[in-house]
Amino acid sequence: MKAWISTMVLASLLFALAAAATDDNKKTTKPATATADKTSGGNAASNSFNGWVSDEKCGAKIDAECNKSCYDRGVKLVFVNTDKEVIPVANQDALKDFLGQKVTVQGKIQNGTLTVASIKPAK
Repeated sequence: MKAWISTMVLASLLFALAAAATDDNKKTTKPATATADKTSGGNAASNSFNGWVSDEKCGAKIDAECNKSCYDRGVKLVFVNTDKEVIPVANQDALKDFLGQKVTVQGKIQNGTLTVASIKPAK
C-alpha cells in the first residue's frame, strides 16, 4: 500500500511539473503586439513601435558595427522593442539604413512578424 501511495504522489508531482513547464512556454511566446504603442486609436491596421534595428545573430545586443557586419554576411535584420523582444521583419530593406539605431516604426505585426510601413530615427 505504501509503495502504491508513493508511486501516485510521484506521478502527480511529475504531472504538475510538466504542466508548469508548458505554462511557462506559453508565457514566453506572447504576441509582440502587446508592447505596441498604439497611435491609431486602437486600429490594428497601423501601430507605432519604438525600439532598435538589430540582426538575428546579435538579437537584443545592439551594436551598429556588429549589425552591419552580420547584415553584410546575409544575417536577417530584426526589430528589438523596448521590452527587448526580438521581432522578425518581413520587409528587410526598410531597416538596412538604420542598423544599430534607435527608431520609431509605423507598421503592423501579424503572426509574430513586423511589416514596416515607415521608419525614422527616434527623437
